[in-house]
Amino acid sequence: MPPGIPVAPGDPTLRWSSQATTIAGIEHELATFWALPQVNAVVGAPAERTVAARTSVLNLVVVARSPELGERAASTLSMLTGRHPSRTLILVPTDPDGPDWLHAQVKAYCMVPRADAPETCAEQIYATAGGATGRHLGAIVAPLLVHDLPVTLWWPGEPPFGAPVARDLIGMADRLVVDGSSWAGDGLDRLRNLAALGGGSLAISDFALMRQARWREAVASVFDRPEFLPYLRSLRRVAVTYGTHGGPDAEARTNIVKPIYHVAWLASRLGLRVVRPLERTGRPGPIRRPPPGSGPEPGRGMRALLAWDRGAEVEVVIRPVISGMPGGTTLRVEILADRRGTELRAEVTAEAERVHVRVWEDGVEALARPFMAPRRTDVDLLAEAIEAGGRDQVAIGASSMAAALAGPRAADPA
Repeated sequence: MPPGIPVAPGDPTLRWSSQATTIAGIEHELATFWALPQVNAVVGAPAERTVAARTSVLNLVVVARSPELGERAASTLSMLTGRHPSRTLILVPTDPDGPDWLHAQVKAYCMVPRADAPETCAEQIYATAGGATGRHLGAIVAPLLVHDLPVTLWWPGEPPFGAPVARDLIGMADRLVVDGSSWAGDGLDRLRNLAALGGGSLAISDFALMRQARWREAVASVFDRPEFLPYLRSLRRVAVTYGTHGGPDAEARTNIVKPIYHVAWLASRLGLRVVRPLERTGRPGPIRRPPPGSGPEPGRGMRALLAWDRGAEVEVVIRPVISGMPGGTTLRVEILADRRGTELRAEVTAEAERVHVRVWEDGVEALARPFMAPRRTDVDLLAEAIEAGGRDQVAIGASSMAAALAGPRAADPA
């Protein structure tokens, strides 16, 4: 399908669409689009608007383990056209035990930033692969990359860390983008695996950590005040409350990556070390069944112990409560410090567009401050990940500390 009507400024528009069933066919379709006369001049546009030559600044590879994830990723990526021109490959492996096959949709989305500017076009290849082809995605990706451009690998959903397909693709990437809050179960195993990838040159961006920027700014704002700053080195307790729907095995089924990241960021920035990793909180006395009609139980929560270099200890509490919010959503972060017999307690909560900070000194409210801080969308987060230059030392420290808090993987039963 050749380019059609002129696009409106700022509005990504599909200008080319075709199909292919081989790697060579995909390459042919890409070459055909850029060779079309209409690519150089759009008839009917003001002063025959021209399409800019290919301006890709990166290769963006997306691995979606289901068609639903693939469509959602394609929708997100279409909103980045013009901001980050790229060659984008969306890979959807399916039917691994079936026959080998490949079906690709080759598209070009174009956008003009203003009426008198040239168009910027981004290539998008949406490839569904079955059989051995779907099990060896690296063989699809390698020949389609624009050489000499960085490679960002976005893996929404569940990255199979350690599997050959993941090792191959991560080995080609300069940056890995994930969302730890979307992982199944409590997310701890993949959190450990993610931290293990951070020792080399690979840069890692985790949406779960990036979304917490407004929480981090709120916590930091407490200690921006000169009268509260001395308490920072007298930290004694960090508690994070998160939402759960309760029920049987709620703790094993509820992702707690976000609550752990809150603690991990603070601990890594303060130079704390893990003395005892997170473990389930025990209940004293005999276990009693909840009375009929009392509703689901949230679970027992988890505790850990950190320490300063000078030996003073910091208690960590990860506490679940029944909530209508998605499981694992942070509801409250509390910090307790004790300095020269005076206690400081700070509490941070958030809602859709606001973050609230309250501080008490010896039980007397000393600060109450709201911040306007809207939640960011996946489009915002992906754009930030793409724009990030090099490895983020704050993210590296938080990821490493989160893995230390998670502790070693539990041994398999004999």
